[in-house]
This record gives sequence, C-alpha cells and structure tokens, in this order.
Amino acid sequence: MESQTTTFPVTPRTRIRRMPARGTHDRAEIHAILDAGLVCHVGLVDDGQPVVIPMAYARVGDDLVLHGARASRLLRAAGAGAPVCCAVTLLDGLVLARSAFHHSVNYRSVVVYGRGQAVEEPERKAALLDAFTARIAPGRPDPPRPANAKELAATLVVRVPLVEAVAKRRSGPPLDDAGDMGLAVWAGVVPLHVVAGPVVPDAGCLPGTTPPAVHWPHIR
Repeated sequence: MESQTTTFPVTPRTRIRRMPARGTHDRAEIHAILDAGLVCHVGLVDDGQPVVIPMAYARVGDDLVLHGARASRLLRAAGAGAPVCCAVTLLDGLVLARSAFHHSVNYRSVVVYGRGQAVEEPERKAALLDAFTARIAPGRPDPPRPANAKELAATLVVRVPLVEAVAKRRSGPPLDDAGDMGLAVWAGVVPLHVVAGPVVPDAGCLPGTTPPAVHWPHIR
C-alpha cells in the first residue's frame, strides 16, 4: 500500500546539505527512480564491520523488497531489524568539461534509510516474490513456475519500509568557469543507457515457448 502524502519527510539523515537544489523528497520522483533501477547497494554494520552488498530489489508500494538465501548473513541481520542504508544509482551520462575540475556525471539516485523486517507469513511472502519476478520481467508471455514450499522455506524475504528516502540528480551540460569558455577544448555530455541485447535462449527451451520482449520498460 502506498502513502497518500506527496513527499517523504525531511530528516537529519535525508536533508541535502551539498548542492541542495539537486535533491528532492518528492515521493513520485523517488518511486520513479527506484522503478527504473535493477540493483541497489545495501549497507549495514555486521559484527562491527561495515558491509555493502549489491542486490536485486523491487519496490512494492511503500516497501523496498529484498530477497535471497536464508543463509545470507546480511539478509538475516536486515530481517532482524538492523539499521540499513539502501542506495540506487542510475548513470545517465558523462559530463566532459573544459577543465578537469568541472568534469562530472549526470545521474539519478535514491538513498533509503530504515530497518528491515523479515516477511514470514507464507501468502504475503509468496505475493512479494511474485511481484519481484513480475518486476524483473514484466509482461513475460510464459510465466515461471511459482516457488514451492521447500523453495519458500529456503528464501528470506526482507521488506524495508520507505519512511526516510531522498533523491538527488544532475542533468545538463558542464558548468565551466567563464574564463575557460574560450579554451579550444571539446565540452559536452556523453549519454549512457542500459540497453537490452537480443535474448539468448537456454538450450533446453521447449518448442513453442515465447521469449520476453527485449525492451522492458525499466531498461532505457
């Protein structure tokens, strides 16, 4: 279920101090960035050591959903309520300036702070995993087999409620100093995109199975 508020609250952890004009707490924009990404970096302190692990994720309503093997130390700690920080970054372009100092990147990013909660109720757990699968391959013509009881038992699903979240982004050309504008140096943006290539079928695919669409909505 999604909140009816249009913005996330500004907290000491989500207040943008460096270039605040690039930041936003707008709920729709944060959701859009999360929905466009495929990988988040999950950070927490485990046994006194900082740990950051890249993981696939899905946004389901106002939850960031993670899943993996029940044996995962990171997921077990997150599911037990450890504070976590989840970061998603979409790289949109290399910004090449006339000076080395003003080189930059165009990007969209979201940082989420919260505490994980393990989802153990079987029906809710199965529903979240189904939502996760649907997000990775939306509109797949041949739906995969749902997880069975043994697979569900071996899988840990953790939800991180979207309570503290902030986005930051940069777009546009380089911001060179006025004194450098006369330099004979090329400046501009090299756009970057995630592009899906031609699908590669598994050798064991049965005749008549249909591959998914190459251009999935979140790959652009």
